[in-house]
Amino acid sequence: MAAGERNESSAAVAAPLLAAARERKLCKEGCPGCRLDEINKSKTGIPYLNFFYVWVVCLCAALPIQSLFPYLYFMIRDLEVAKQEQDIGFYAGFVGAAYFLGRTISAVPWGIFADKYGRKPCIVISILSVIVFNTLFGLSTTYWMAIVTRGLLGLLCGILGPIKAYASEVCRKEHQALGISLVTSSRAIALVIGPAIGGFLAQPTKKYPNLFSEESIFGRFPYFLPCFVISVLAAGACLACIWLPETLHMYHDDKVEAIEEMEAQVADSTSEDRKAKQSGSGRMASTKNLLKNWQLMSAITLYCVFSLHDTAYLEIFSLWAVSSRKYRGLSFTSQEVGTVLAISGFGVLVYQLLIYPLLAKYAGLVKPFRSAAVLSILLLATYPFMANLYGVELKVLINIASLLKNMFAATITIACNILQNTAVVCIICLIAFSLIHFCYVLTSPMKTCTGTRTKGCRKWYICDSDVNLQSSSPSSSRNSVFMGSEEHNWIVHTR
Repeated sequence: MAAGERNESSAAVAAPLLAAARERKLCKEGCPGCRLDEINKSKTGIPYLNFFYVWVVCLCAALPIQSLFPYLYFMIRDLEVAKQEQDIGFYAGFVGAAYFLGRTISAVPWGIFADKYGRKPCIVISILSVIVFNTLFGLSTTYWMAIVTRGLLGLLCGILGPIKAYASEVCRKEHQALGISLVTSSRAIALVIGPAIGGFLAQPTKKYPNLFSEESIFGRFPYFLPCFVISVLAAGACLACIWLPETLHMYHDDKVEAIEEMEAQVADSTSEDRKAKQSGSGRMASTKNLLKNWQLMSAITLYCVFSLHDTAYLEIFSLWAVSSRKYRGLSFTSQEVGTVLAISGFGVLVYQLLIYPLLAKYAGLVKPFRSAAVLSILLLATYPFMANLYGVELKVLINIASLLKNMFAATITIACNILQNTAVVCIICLIAFSLIHFCYVLTSPMKTCTGTRTKGCRKWYICDSDVNLQSSSPSSSRNSVFMGSEEHNWIVHTR
């Protein structure tokens, strides 16, 4: 008994010493990550300013994607690369795919770069690429220049993975869900702003002849203005990056070490940390069996399928809406397409914030998921018949249909994200949390990833490259099938 009491008392005395040793071990002078950790320990509130910078950066990175489709058809037509009108969609597909192909190729390398040199350099380079190559895309005079500039933009804009890791590291643990939700909420705002910029600012000399003359630069390059506006916003975001703190743990010997590795060196002296180390090895073993988790694999498969579906819809809808009536299109202008997409984006944002949390609370995840999948098929089957409508009736119904389609897509995507996150207790972060995922988990326990911070970017980018591949590889085939249906008269005709 006496020996046991002495051991307990010595352990109690040693505990503060070990804690102090761990503190000294973890915090090193000159390390930006350690400096930020010290700031977060002293400040328990939400870092609103850093979160605002993250939100602005994500918004500027998403705008080049969302603003393209309202005017892409007209841009390909004016570049005179298509020999006939039916081929415009075929060539437009390669321009749309170039960006995502570049992101697919550079996804994992950008994650490795961010893990080695820091998140902030990666973010700055990505925003600079938006400024340069998005501007050059607006100045494109040939088809190949448009493809090359979009491809280079995707290749050098490696922000998606690092910004998600950054958003979870720049704040305390209790605010991580909010930080990650800002990344996806910025995309929701881009769904509203992007189509409006592309639709209203393309071809300004035709839409606003009193403000822009044909002899000006905007007359020579009719699609430069939306790209220029986005580049100006990106320049402001680049200036905001000056105040972004670095979150990566880096030391004087220029080596980056994982926090868990440093903790493991100190943990050898306590039995509690030995248990944590054993549980960590258990997690590594369970990670190897992730591919055998059919619930997780099913959720990932469904996510990939519906990501392909949503991207195809986004591209084909714009091409179909601006196509001529003789090809069963709607003969919309880029401004009208931008209006429809902006209204849909705003409606989806409201749906995510107000309606879906209640729907998920009372109906669960699977039932709305199944209903949205079935209703999407039925809704899309009505689109060919809308070519028979004109005037106000057409505009009202197409806005309602587009809004419903995007709401169904949001329901499916959110459900897939949550199902993946809850499929296992601790999983590699394959897919970023959605905005509604954050709203939903406020009222339910959230299972988080326990990976090391220095490897976080590569984890996010495994998913990023997968989604980009879904977006890039089938783009040209999707659009050629659509335009081929015009050429071979495969569209459903009604009398």
